[in-house]
Amino acid sequence: MSATIKTAISIQQDLFDTINRLAEELHVSRSRLFVMAMEDFIEKNKNRKLLAQINAALCEDAPDAEEAQIQKMMQKKQARNLETEAW
Repeated sequence: MSATIKTAISIQQDLFDTINRLAEELHVSRSRLFVMAMEDFIEKNKNRKLLAQINAALCEDAPDAEEAQIQKMMQKKQARNLETEAW
C-alpha cells in the first residue's frame, strides 16, 4: 500500500460547500471524496487516450482513393444484384 500524503489545495467557496454536501451524502470523508474523484478522472483520461490511439490506428488503416473507388463499385454491383435476384 502506498504512503498517504497530505496536500493543500485552493478552491472556490461554493465548490467547497458542494463537496462537503456530497461527502456527507455519500458518507465519506472529504479526503476520500477527493481521492474518488481523482481516481475517476485518471481512469477517464486513460480511456480518452486509448480511444484516441484506436481512432488513430483506424484512420491509418483507411482505404486510399483507389481502394475506396473499388469498394464503391463493388457496393453498386451488389446493390444491382440484390435488386435483380429473386429470393
